[in-house]
Amino acid sequence: MILLFQSLLLQSGANPGTINLIFFGAMILIFWLFLIRPQARKQREQRNFMESLQKGEEVVTSSGIIGRINKMDGEILTLEIANKVFIRVLKNSISKEMTDAIYGADKSKKTATPAAEDTTD
Repeated sequence: MILLFQSLLLQSGANPGTINLIFFGAMILIFWLFLIRPQARKQREQRNFMESLQKGEEVVTSSGIIGRINKMDGEILTLEIANKVFIRVLKNSISKEMTDAIYGADKSKKTATPAAEDTTD
């Protein structure tokens, strides 16, 4: 298809420099459409997700730790990962992608305690 387009441009008397400029512009457009725009959208969704975090929501960190938000101090969150077991993590370490994979993309996050899932003692 590219060769057909190129041959049509050459037959119409277009300058080879113009053809190269058109192809270079098309490559930039394709690069933007398939790489830059989707990545910017993902970053915007992650930022909105981090801003909407609330106490009591269950989340997954980027390292795979599942917990419920117990306390929020600016950029530091305290997660309850088991009954009376707390860890402090940075807000940036909460992964929207992994949280959605575990709890679904709907905004109704589970609010059960993580310890309630483990009944083996």
